[in-house]
Amino acid sequence: MAVEDGMWIMRGLSWDDPYRIRTWQELVNWINEIGFLPLFANDIRGFSAEEHVSPDYWWTGIRDEDPWEWREIIASSRQVAYGKFFDKKAGFISVDWLPYFANFRREGYDFDARWEDGHASMREKKIMDILTGTDEDGDMTFPDDEILSTDLKKMAGFGKKGEKNYPGIITGLQMQTYLVITDFHRRVNKRGEQYGMPVSVMLAPEAVWGYEKVTSAYDESPAGSWKRIADHVKDQYPDADQKAIEKLIGKCPEK
Repeated sequence: MAVEDGMWIMRGLSWDDPYRIRTWQELVNWINEIGFLPLFANDIRGFSAEEHVSPDYWWTGIRDEDPWEWREIIASSRQVAYGKFFDKKAGFISVDWLPYFANFRREGYDFDARWEDGHASMREKKIMDILTGTDEDGDMTFPDDEILSTDLKKMAGFGKKGEKNYPGIITGLQMQTYLVITDFHRRVNKRGEQYGMPVSVMLAPEAVWGYEKVTSAYDESPAGSWKRIADHVKDQYPDADQKAIEKLIGKCPEK
């Protein structure tokens, strides 16, 4: 996605191109094949969903053909992780690669440990306390019901007279892989009617794929997981500039 002469221009393939991704499931299959993928075009040419779908159907609302609609379907399918993972922008991570992102981005910290060591903010904790807990055996617990992001904002005390920068805090928690987007729903008014734009639902990835899976790379150093991810991008896109790679995935943590 680029701006030319003040207009948004979507990149992509022609409708008749045999290499064009035609369905949301084809996109999921490709994500699983390459491991992880930003939604929109970036400084690494070809490394996005945008560049492999038709540019003509974005935001049309045609669910079978609109990639913007596909992201909702993919998130709710839970076949891959969806969230703001790449330079604070949306993208996908396969379940096999998610543990390496979690290890690198969290630097080996579960959220409770990050908080106890003074590396998390109170605003982050207010959100995570709603979406995660611990039972008497020390195992993670999660909400029984889905919580819309708009409701989560109120429950965590954000708003005009409360905490500030809810979007930034939520994005940061996704970048650290403490949260993923698992669905989208429209709000419901007092008459039971849906209204407005779809609102995201977020959960800890452990609630979706299990604690053992998500943290299975914790035995590796965060720097080692970063190198694994960076090397994979370089293998897939040999012409990628190192600065562009670091802009998307982040810089290597201290060893």
